[in-house]
Amino acid sequence: MITGWNVAYPSSSWRVVQAIGLAVILLGLVPVVWTFVSFVRAGGTPIPGAFTQELVVRGFNRYVRNPIYLGVLAIVVGEAFLLGPWELLAYAAGVWLVAVWFVRVYEEPALAARFGAQYESYRQAVPAWWPRSRPWQLP
Repeated sequence: MITGWNVAYPSSSWRVVQAIGLAVILLGLVPVVWTFVSFVRAGGTPIPGAFTQELVVRGFNRYVRNPIYLGVLAIVVGEAFLLGPWELLAYAAGVWLVAVWFVRVYEEPALAARFGAQYESYRQAVPAWWPRSRPWQLP
């Protein structure tokens, strides 16, 4: 809705920036799809209220607690590069702020209540927004 899918670049000399944007979009899709599949395999979905039966600590979740949100942010930033309206970067910042708020207010307390000490151990070891350099293992 922000872009109307119109390309805002003045000339074709911006093709490299657009190619980078497409690459960022594709890279952002990887953790979104991978993590969604991991949640389905664990008997639930990443959708609030449809929790899994177990704490999902595999794939991208071994590196960062919120890979889907980070993937979505990458997709929005990639769209800004692909289509050119830099307002999308402000939109990405807004999406991130809402995600941080939602995670703090709803997801973390709900996961702590559901998975207790196991989630607390995970929360302490795996960053919410900046990926670890090495995968974390359940103790």
